[in-house]
Amino acid sequence: MIGIGISGFIAALALALMLTPLVKKFAFRVGAVDVPNARKVHSRIMPRLGGLAIYASFTLVVLLLMLIIPDNLMMASNRNLIGALLTGGTVIILLGALDDRFDLNAKLKFLVQIGAACIVVFGFDIKMNIVNIPFGSAMQPLGEWIGIPLTIFWIVGVTNAINLIDGLDGLAAGVSAIAIASIMGMGVIMGNGTVVLLSVVLLGSILGFLYFNFHPAKIFMGDSGALFLGFSLAMLSMLGFKQITVISFVTPLLIIGVPLSDTFFAIVRRWVNKKPLMKADKGHLHHCLQQLGFSHRKTVLMIYGIAAFFGACAVLQSALTKTGFGNWVTFIVICVLVFLLQIGAELIGIVDKSRRPVINLLARLKPQTESRSK
Repeated sequence: MIGIGISGFIAALALALMLTPLVKKFAFRVGAVDVPNARKVHSRIMPRLGGLAIYASFTLVVLLLMLIIPDNLMMASNRNLIGALLTGGTVIILLGALDDRFDLNAKLKFLVQIGAACIVVFGFDIKMNIVNIPFGSAMQPLGEWIGIPLTIFWIVGVTNAINLIDGLDGLAAGVSAIAIASIMGMGVIMGNGTVVLLSVVLLGSILGFLYFNFHPAKIFMGDSGALFLGFSLAMLSMLGFKQITVISFVTPLLIIGVPLSDTFFAIVRRWVNKKPLMKADKGHLHHCLQQLGFSHRKTVLMIYGIAAFFGACAVLQSALTKTGFGNWVTFIVICVLVFLLQIGAELIGIVDKSRRPVINLLARLKPQTESRSK
């Protein structure tokens, strides 16, 4: 399987390198372009639809591998998982491609995303179905009335999370690649060969596209790419980690820590400032870092570093679940990350540049601590 995985990665990488220039020409021909405006950071018309190159290279290689891999190595359940990912992913890529060209209504996109999630749940019977009691070993079945809506919510939520950070050249693709690499690492730890193989192929597809998408970009992934990568992340993280609880569910949440936290702070920011929740703004993480004076490339690399940190925490937590300290370590990691996220958000002003409750509290506590030490 190692040789198959390496071959799949190389094939997907090569295909993406070949297909992306063709998709670029196609995007210009059909008018799927991104026109600069006050909220955009680019200054010239750019082709979209880059997600088609990622999707096509990934899908073609996966289908080829399914034909090559013997049945004794590819169980029927694994083929079912792959079928769910490809079928739902096809619906999502078509939705994204149409949106790249025609700017579809937000409500219509949301309904189609729910439809894609329902295909996964009802068409392929894939859903979260087990609950693990925190700090214990008891496993209990999760009723369908909870498991089904939770699965649909997870798929739709993660699908849209990647789209929100797609604001700089190479940002969404790079963060997605880091998240996929993290899932691949955890798949190795947990012995889930199907998740590892799919992650390797998708990683090759993303990196091949990223060659043309990193600053200065020659093509954007568009909604087609952002939605497809978000859907793929939702599926792969869910397939590998279906023991759901407040504690164990932290693992897939950490994988998408950057887009998830950016989405959370965007909701809080718009609510605090009494702005429509669905209205785009220039208050996202990458906008705030650029406003602090960081260049386009440095901003992207810094966010890569944050994503890698989240991914490393996820891999560590996954490895520790096999020990008796896994839940406690996860709990500590949650507390530390929440604290660091709040401090970071206040420092860069991602919610409100004038509100720094935790930093102000620490500043008031510091003189008291110093006076006691004297």
